[in-house]
Amino acid sequence: MSIRAVVWDVDDTLFDYTTADREGMRSHLAAEGLLTGDETPEQALLRWREITDRQWARFSAGELSFEEQRRERIRAFLGTPLGAAEADAWFRRYMTHYEAAWALFPDVVPVLDALAASHRHAVLSNSSLTVQDHKLRVLGLHDRFEVILCAAELGVSKPEPGAFLAACDALELAPHQVAYVGDHPEIDGRGAADAGLLSVWIAREGPYATVEAPDGTHRIASLAELPAILGADTRFGAPSTFG
Repeated sequence: MSIRAVVWDVDDTLFDYTTADREGMRSHLAAEGLLTGDETPEQALLRWREITDRQWARFSAGELSFEEQRRERIRAFLGTPLGAAEADAWFRRYMTHYEAAWALFPDVVPVLDALAASHRHAVLSNSSLTVQDHKLRVLGLHDRFEVILCAAELGVSKPEPGAFLAACDALELAPHQVAYVGDHPEIDGRGAADAGLLSVWIAREGPYATVEAPDGTHRIASLAELPAILGADTRFGAPSTFG
């Protein structure tokens, strides 16, 4: 049976999260007067990213709420046991700089336009609905998706099969009728494949660019390759070079 719907990851798939986070944090640290010590801006940004990854893993494992993982990121970064109100205020100041750097990848709107008539579209993100709903509205994509599902509300995170199957259930489609597109080879690529979806891993330039695709996963370097994989009746894109 043909693929009838595409479920999308958001951060670093549709939205250039890495760049926005880096540039937003650089501006925020400068505004907070936190770039005056021995640590270079690059070292501070790398430390922030490493702390973010660790606390996000705790959230994904169910150890922390979405809000608490944010607070723990700040406490670890500053080395200060801030209260919840102080940490939340610090994060809100960061968000001002972060949102100023928001942008879509240039291949996103063309592929969504090309697939608009042939496929239904949804979002599945390991974030919160409040965060991603706002982000998709600001970026002008919100109305392109029938369903927006996030781990904080679902109570299950990728790569657990239940997260992917929840998206299929929301679309009232079987897993083999749904494709999933995400940027992480294991969380998105292997997770979607193990859940029985057509798994497409977008490996843009970055830390995963040279990683081998997990079994059962189609690896692409640009979303321009996606219509060919889906077998869409569209003139957009080029054939994928991966099986």
